[in-house]
Amino acid sequence: MNRDVWNERYGAADLVWHAAPNQFLPPEVADRPAGRAVDLAAGEGRNALWLAEQGWTVTGVDFSDVGLAKAARLAADRGVEVEWVLADLLRWEADRPYDLVIQFYLQLPADERRAVNAAAARAVAPGGVFLAVGHDLVNLTEGYGGPQSPAVLATPDDVVADLRAAGVDDLEIVRSERVTRRVSTEEGERVAIDLLVRAERRAR
Repeated sequence: MNRDVWNERYGAADLVWHAAPNQFLPPEVADRPAGRAVDLAAGEGRNALWLAEQGWTVTGVDFSDVGLAKAARLAADRGVEVEWVLADLLRWEADRPYDLVIQFYLQLPADERRAVNAAAARAVAPGGVFLAVGHDLVNLTEGYGGPQSPAVLATPDDVVADLRAAGVDDLEIVRSERVTRRVSTEEGERVAIDLLVRAERRAR
C-alpha cells in the first residue's frame, strides 16, 4: 500500500466511490442491534457514514489523511458523528472491543493481509461480527475490474485461514463464499466476483 498514491487518488475526484454503502453491508448487519463498529480501510467513509446513520457508534480507520478529511466533511454534511483515526492498518491494534468489525476491499499481499485480519479478529467483542468483502482471486480471470495482480487477491478460504490462525478460538465462521456484483460500464453491465466472509464471536 502507498499512502501518497491513495492521497492523490482521493484528492483528484469529488468521490472516488459513490456515497451509498457497499451493497453487501446492509443485508449482513440487518439482524444486528446497533452497537460499536469499526471500519478498517474506511477511505472516504461511505460504509462508516451509513452505519452511523443507522445508529451505530463508528470508528473509521485509514492511512489516507486526504480520504479521512473528505469523510469528515461528508459526516458533517450528513449530520452524523464518526471517530476518524489516521493509522496504518499494518500497525493498528484496537484499543477497545467492537460489536462489528468490517474490512472492505483492502487488497494486500498475503503476509500483510494475515496481519490485518488477525488484528481485526482480536478486535471483535463477544457476541460481535467480523465481515470482510474483497475482490476474489477468480475475478482476475472470470470477472470484471479490481486489481490485476494475483499477489493482492485472495479467496474466502484464505480469509478463513487468516482468522483461524489469529488465535481467537471462539470466532465461528458463519458465511464464506464467492458473491457476484454487477458493474455498469460504458460497454454495458459486467459482473465482478468478490469474496465474502462473516464470522461471529461467541457471547460469553
